[in-house]
Amino acid sequence: MLFKITHKTEYVYDEPASLCYNEARLLPRPVDEPCFKQICLNRKFIIEPPYTDYSERTDYFGNSVLYYTIRQPHKQTVITAISEVQIDGPCAPAETVLQAAAGQTPWEEVRASLQTDLNPTSLEARQFVLNSPMVVVFPQLADYAAASFPAKRPILAAAHHLMQRIHHDFEFVAGVTSIATPLAEVLKKRRGVCQDFAHLMVGCLRSQGLAARYVSGYIETLPPPGQEKLVGADASHAWCSVFVPELGWVDFDPTNALIPAEQHIVLGWGRDFSDVTPLKGVFFSNGQHKLRVSVDVARQTV
Repeated sequence: MLFKITHKTEYVYDEPASLCYNEARLLPRPVDEPCFKQICLNRKFIIEPPYTDYSERTDYFGNSVLYYTIRQPHKQTVITAISEVQIDGPCAPAETVLQAAAGQTPWEEVRASLQTDLNPTSLEARQFVLNSPMVVVFPQLADYAAASFPAKRPILAAAHHLMQRIHHDFEFVAGVTSIATPLAEVLKKRRGVCQDFAHLMVGCLRSQGLAARYVSGYIETLPPPGQEKLVGADASHAWCSVFVPELGWVDFDPTNALIPAEQHIVLGWGRDFSDVTPLKGVFFSNGQHKLRVSVDVARQTV
């Protein structure tokens, strides 16, 4: 699949801002995993008003990071990231992956291998077993996860069961949480959005001693039959990955209860949202500001 992604962020200030410093993770990364490949064909980053300083780097996790400053007075900032990516979906359809799950390694053996395996891939995955700034394991979280991890259940079957439970037990409600809402509150209220559910599944997997990472990206939103797709109607999305020694990282989307395939575009990944915040920084101004974000994921003809 070939997609063009346009992510537009607009800040409007009550009073002119004299200076701003920003760091952006808004350009999709290349992915070359055994179960998922993503090629970045073209990318463009537009800043209005024009930036004074600009640089690019790759962070610890391999994500693309852009840094810029605006040193002139301005009442509005518009940041537009335009990317074209090619997606090669999972190594097998979701149904095939799940059918093969019965023959996968039991989850306890995967947990044990993360502590002893000296393979470079396993060593790199081991860091994702640990607590992170926004995902700290606590007893109630481990108790919730335990129902999906009976003895000897294959790792993919256990992760899939957990994903389905989160989808069933938690209600998607925008506005009831923020990205700073503690995971304990999400677990208690059983409501939230995709970032909450991704954090929740990551925490549940880590509570069982498994390696799990947070994935930030986009998902193509298809309109109802007979209706045109609205420009800007797509949205940023989040899901998670679990490490399986035989397969590498396998993605699960608890918000939609599915294994991501051709409609998911990876922006970046890390331990949690704090590692892949799309846009963060500081500005100097009086008064308040308004934020508007629109995302358009347009399927292209090959």
